Amino acid sequence: MSTSHVETDYLIIGSGAVGLAFADTLLAETDAHITIVDRHGKPGGHWNDAYPFVTLHQPSAFYGVNSLELGSGLKDQVGLNQGLQELASGPEVSGYFERVMNQRLLPSGRVRYRPLCNHLGDGLFESLLSGARTQVTVRRKLVDATFYSPEVPATHTPRFAVDPGVRLVPPNALPGWWHHLHQLPGGRPPRHFVVLGAGKTAMDACLWLVQSGADADAIQWVVPRDSWLVDRVSTQNGPEFFFDAIGGQADQIDAFASATSLEDLFLRLEACGAMLRIDRERLPQMFHFATVSKDEVAVLRRIRQVIRLGRVQVLHQDGMVLQQGRVPVVPDTLFIDCTASAVRERPMQPVFQGKLVVPQLLRAPLISFSAALTAYVEAHYDDEGHKNRLCTPVPFTHRLAAYPRTMLANMVNQLQWGQDKALRDWIRASRLDGFGKLVAGADKSDAGQMAVLARLKERAPAAVANLSRLAAGD
Repeated sequence: MSTSHVETDYLIIGSGAVGLAFADTLLAETDAHITIVDRHGKPGGHWNDAYPFVTLHQPSAFYGVNSLELGSGLKDQVGLNQGLQELASGPEVSGYFERVMNQRLLPSGRVRYRPLCNHLGDGLFESLLSGARTQVTVRRKLVDATFYSPEVPATHTPRFAVDPGVRLVPPNALPGWWHHLHQLPGGRPPRHFVVLGAGKTAMDACLWLVQSGADADAIQWVVPRDSWLVDRVSTQNGPEFFFDAIGGQADQIDAFASATSLEDLFLRLEACGAMLRIDRERLPQMFHFATVSKDEVAVLRRIRQVIRLGRVQVLHQDGMVLQQGRVPVVPDTLFIDCTASAVRERPMQPVFQGKLVVPQLLRAPLISFSAALTAYVEAHYDDEGHKNRLCTPVPFTHRLAAYPRTMLANMVNQLQWGQDKALRDWIRASRLDGFGKLVAGADKSDAGQMAVLARLKERAPAAVANLSRLAAGD
């Protein structure tokens, strides 16, 4: 089969949040032609494979691409997020990214989109349907937008053994489980559930089960490590949440500046309301930026059969073998696999590498903002060393001990950006920034708000110094 040839300025691999946020800003800031290649049949990356009841962790107001709002800007009136800014559901996010492609990118006439294609390397991609190959001559840069591609339950292969007859499903199967009742012994629906995994997906599965009518005492939850959680009220960017969000940031800066150890840091963050934990008697050993409401935590605390014996090794029909022991289960138990890793652990690398751009986190955990900022820097700066200083990757907290280093990198990047007026102005105007407008719009006649901003500025140097010490393990 012959190979066709095309040309483009930027070849972007991946049409998830990173690829689309990068393309959207590049389109706004340059006259470049862009080609986007993705294995999925629709834009949106892993959102195409997400379980139906997934939602954003953060408000819809600052997720997606810079040029197109996501959501209505309203607060949720019912449910466990009541009173807080709306969280887009998985289907809403998928539909949003289709609108980004069909209403923003493709109508520009400067974007070519090739779904269901696999990039083979060096600008060569292959159709997954026909096998036809296309060689792309890239005039400027290749952009690898897959660095933070997550594992998702629907496409994840379990890393444990499963005996025949064990009923194991990803969370994607839960809402339509009634379709499969005829396949079960006696057509009986499951009455007992085992949720495998300690991350946000497992929390979502537990919450969905309880809210859908399952008895909390019929759920066994395998939690290899307890996790610190972000209180979602601190992520709200409406003006009525100024003291929760910006005041909360000032409280966190105080904690960064004053903590004497890693444990003391997290306890201070809990005391000021920035962090939550499900079990108050256990000190968590994990933090992955999972963000929840207090009402969600209250529901999760109703699940009393929490199994802390390490990761699962083998599933049997009558029990499960974990790293530190065996636990029996009742007949006809439904196991729910939530063990997929949201973010793969891999070493960071320079964002700008000659003809290659590898977007990474520049402000944890805001990957869309980070990708858009990377595109802005690509469009307006020439010196690669300077571009990499402005786009220094921030490590994701795979281990609790990495948290001080992550927060330090966030603060150092923010300092770098603040010294560049053009970049500072772009960030303040960006809807993906989240809090810039909230700070800029602070009421100068409000002594309380002015005191918060003053505290942020005054305590930042001490926070940087102390985070450096904590990051070094001193």
